[in-house]
Amino acid sequence: MRAAENPRGSRQPTAPEPREAYLALLERIAASGARDFTAEQSELNEVSAELGRWLRERRLVDPGGERLNPPERAMRTVLLEHGRRLRETAEELGRETRALEDLLSLLTAPRHASREAVELEYFTDRSLTRQRLEALDSVGTDEFLAMRNGFPDPRVLESSLTADLDMLARGVRMRMLTSQQAVRSQASARYLHALAEAGVEVRVAPTVPLHMNILDRATVVIGAGPGPQGEGGDIILHSARVAQGFVKVFTHAWDPAQPHTERQAARGRTACELSAQEREVLVLLATGAKDETIARRLACSDRTLRRLLNQIMEKLGASSRFEAGVTAARLGLVHY
Repeated sequence: MRAAENPRGSRQPTAPEPREAYLALLERIAASGARDFTAEQSELNEVSAELGRWLRERRLVDPGGERLNPPERAMRTVLLEHGRRLRETAEELGRETRALEDLLSLLTAPRHASREAVELEYFTDRSLTRQRLEALDSVGTDEFLAMRNGFPDPRVLESSLTADLDMLARGVRMRMLTSQQAVRSQASARYLHALAEAGVEVRVAPTVPLHMNILDRATVVIGAGPGPQGEGGDIILHSARVAQGFVKVFTHAWDPAQPHTERQAARGRTACELSAQEREVLVLLATGAKDETIARRLACSDRTLRRLLNQIMEKLGASSRFEAGVTAARLGLVHY
C-alpha cells in the first residue's frame, strides 16, 4: 500500500468492535490492489494490544503476527487445532483404558498370603446393582465420586436424585464427571442441574473412560458389561488400596474437564437438531469454502445462506461463525 493512499494518522483502527476493525484492516490493505507485505506488516504493527490479542485468538494473523489470514483460512486452522486435540484426547483415553485393564487383571492375579484380599461382588442385573448401591450409599460418610458416560431413563434418574440429595444432606461431598454425549437429553440435563443447584460439583469432558462410582475412597463400583454404560455386568470392589488407583483415574479425567453449565446442555441438545443441509454448510465451512461457493453448492441465494448460518449459530449457542466451527468440531459434527 502506498503511503499517499493511507496516511499514517489513519492507520490506527477507530471502529468500536474488533470485528469491524479487522474488516477495516482488510479493506485498507486491499486498497492497493494486492496484498502488499510491507504495508500489511506496518498496519499490524500499529494495531492496539486488545485488537492484536483478538486477532491471534481467532487465528486471523499468522503465528509471527506479520500477515492477516482470511476468515476461511482461520476457520480451517482452528478446526485443525481442535482435531489435533481430539486425537490427543483419544490417545490419552486409550492409555487410560489399558491402565484400567491392567488394574483389573491384577485383581485376579495369584496373591501371596501377605497381600490384601479384595472382596469382590459381581452383578449381571443392573436393578440388583442399584439395590446394592442404595445400601452402600446409605452408609457413606465422606466423599462420593461418580463418572458417567450415559444416564438411565428418567424414572431411575428421579430415584437416583433422591438418594444423591440424601447423601448431600448427610454432609457427603460429591463430584460428578460426565461426557458431552451424556448431557444431551432433557432428563439428564435436569438431573445435573438439580445436583449442581444442591451443591454437587459437576464437570463435562468430551469422553470419559468408565461408568464408575467411588464411595469414601474405599469402595469402587464399575460398569464392566458389554453395554455402552457397562450394562450386563457390574463389579463392586471393597478395598481402599484398589480405590486409590481408581481415584487417580478419576482425578486425571476430572482436572481438564469443564464445569457444567446450562449453555453446554443447550448446545448438546440443539446440536442433535441440525438439519442435513445445516450440517453440509458446516462441513463446507470447515474445508475453507467461501460463501458464494457454498451458496452455489446448495443452489440457494446469499440471503438464504446467511439465514442458514444464523440458524446454525443459534442452535450451537455460538456468537460467531468461528465459535460455531469450534463447537461443531468439539461435538464431532464435522470431520477433516
